[in-house]
Amino acid sequence: MKQRSNLSLWLIVLGLSLGPAVSNGFARFAYGLVLPAMRDDLGWSYTEAGWINTANAIGYLLGALLALGLITRLGASFLFIAGMALTALALIMSGLTQDFWLLSFWRVVAGIGGAPVFIAGGVMASALFRDDKAKNALAIALYFGGGGFGMIICGVVLPYMVEWFGGEVWPLTWLLIGVLSYLCFLPSYWAAGSTPTPPPAPQGQAAPLPNAQMLAGLACYFCFGLGYIVYVTFLIAWMRNNGADTALVAWTWAIMGAAVLISPFIWSWVLAGAEGGRAMALTSWAVGIGIAAPLLDASVIGVTISALMVGGSFFMVPTSSTAFVRKNLPQLQWGKALSLFTVIFSIGQIIGPTAAGYLADLTGDNTAGLGVAALVLGIGGLLGSLQKPLRR
Repeated sequence: MKQRSNLSLWLIVLGLSLGPAVSNGFARFAYGLVLPAMRDDLGWSYTEAGWINTANAIGYLLGALLALGLITRLGASFLFIAGMALTALALIMSGLTQDFWLLSFWRVVAGIGGAPVFIAGGVMASALFRDDKAKNALAIALYFGGGGFGMIICGVVLPYMVEWFGGEVWPLTWLLIGVLSYLCFLPSYWAAGSTPTPPPAPQGQAAPLPNAQMLAGLACYFCFGLGYIVYVTFLIAWMRNNGADTALVAWTWAIMGAAVLISPFIWSWVLAGAEGGRAMALTSWAVGIGIAAPLLDASVIGVTISALMVGGSFFMVPTSSTAFVRKNLPQLQWGKALSLFTVIFSIGQIIGPTAAGYLADLTGDNTAGLGVAALVLGIGGLLGSLQKPLRR
């Protein structure tokens, strides 16, 4: 009976993992693949191209603030399901307009839907295998690793759509991932409804968060949001400027997604053992090294190493922050704490794309922006290493 129960819990993890596949793999990261085509077809500057992902980050911040205020009243399951539906709608609508400001609006809406999915799913995954540290850490990591599934699909499909049908086909790429998002809805709906979460808490029941004690971890997460989004937004544009063909673009994105899928098994021992910010620091440093790799070696080998390093680490930064919250705070505070981390992260995400795009317009390419992003991740890792376990 126990084995059957464990199987059911792992199926729930897999169903929940479709949340990051949609909210991140489709709604946020796919833009980096179609950005060159959209920029050429619509005549955008790099600053305008960066703004489109900044708009998504603004929506993500709004969604995180909504989750912060509502998750203890409405429950994680409700926010997860509602966010999935809203994100899929925004992706569909992004393929039905070419107006800059309407596209910006739907990118904001995608962010508003995506943040509650990411936060609430993390809360629900944290509630699984509560009496087994190793299984709990793996469940959390597998949940966030679901973003790799979305990245692989986008990586092997979208670049070839653009090559075969021309850059003007980009609206169809949004329609395609919108339809795929709705296909992910049913299994994730079942998983959210099957997760053993506590009922919504009455307002005021949970104690205030120990924000001052979490300052180093929050600062690390801000740096992560600021740095990694530059890479996923502009990596493909940088590769195209350096002569990469469609096969290399598809290979890089698919390898990155595959590395995301296996990253839980690489990092689970670190996540299970770290009580403070050590896991956040190590994963941040790994992402920073991965971002710097192609700047030192722009060959296929350098780009592949970069994709493996970043893909094998960048979903583990939010995983490590979730594990930190799960180990250091009572369950009634998990939702608010993860929402707070996501708010701080989202502020970094808002700054990154437009600032890097502006820098690219000044310098003529994306190299400087990627270099600054790698440096920011290094600083973030240093800050994360200063985070101590919370006093309870």
